[in-house]
Amino acid sequence: MTVTELHAALSATESGGLHLMLPTGEFVPAHFHVTEVGRVQKDFIDCGGTRRASVTCLLQVWVAADTDHRLTASKLAGVLALAGPLLGSGDLPVEVEYEGESVSQYPVAAAEATPRGLLLHLGVKHTDCLAKELCGVPAACGTAGCC
Repeated sequence: MTVTELHAALSATESGGLHLMLPTGEFVPAHFHVTEVGRVQKDFIDCGGTRRASVTCLLQVWVAADTDHRLTASKLAGVLALAGPLLGSGDLPVEVEYEGESVSQYPVAAAEATPRGLLLHLGVKHTDCLAKELCGVPAACGTAGCC
């Protein structure tokens, strides 16, 4: 999901809460905070020597002891609007950084309007070899343990 798509989903949710569902089906506790909205650029060279870049919008989520806190969809829409000049593009993919057992990043896979507000479905990130042909990895070998 891009920043523009997320902002539209948030803006269309006139009232109600914001809920985050992890890929396991578990929910981030309802009293989470979004402590940062950032533009993250990673410049790197893959194992085949090709220079690459990846740019995302990262929402850092933090859970504190203030269990009465609730972030609304409209509040996050306002924060995203303020972050617009920093992000530079509405086409950036959105990821959520959340600390469960460890700090993990999850792509926002989908947004679903529910009677209780907006539910964001978080997806899974995977590692990959970006230069399979140079590393001698068969083209059909795209997942861990397949070869």
